[in-house]
Amino acid sequence: MGTTTTTGGTQDDVRARIVAAADALFYGRGIQAVPMDEVRAAAGVSLKRLYAEFPGKEALVVAVLQERHRVWEEGLAAAAAGLVEPRARLLAVYDFLDLWFTDETFRGCGFINAFGELGASSPAVAEAARAHKDTFERYVSRLAAEAGADDDLAPALVLLAEGAQTTAAISGRPDVARQARRAAEVLIAAAVPAGG
Repeated sequence: MGTTTTTGGTQDDVRARIVAAADALFYGRGIQAVPMDEVRAAAGVSLKRLYAEFPGKEALVVAVLQERHRVWEEGLAAAAAGLVEPRARLLAVYDFLDLWFTDETFRGCGFINAFGELGASSPAVAEAARAHKDTFERYVSRLAAEAGADDDLAPALVLLAEGAQTTAAISGRPDVARQARRAAEVLIAAAVPAGG
């Protein structure tokens, strides 16, 4: 249980509010374009409190990426919920992307965006982005193995998903997820034995 703070709410509530405000600002405009004072104002906390929770911008960016990772994993799990057949669970990845790409706030992958801005200068941000991508590839690899596919299928499906995110962000076309899903269906059909 979080401790009560003088700014209203528990310490966990305040931290979550800061992360949510930073995420919206960073994702919408770019990390380097948003000063910490603007995050403070959006979160409704003092600058002292902001820096008590996050001693620097890098720590805040990493916290934002950790929250994005949690939301991503929950979204994948929700898309696959109730699906029994391994092929269907693999294709659910693209159903999740389809839903995400139609969100009016969609601006591409927050991890790719953060890595592009800060990856060369911030080992912590680079590591958070790599860890997220590695976790996603392991998730798809597990689903592909459950379907009876060989080791080559998962990296190809991951590349489709990653490419779809980038293409949808740049082109502004949410239908890219459906195109990627159709390509994934072909790859899965070729790689998964009948009945998988």
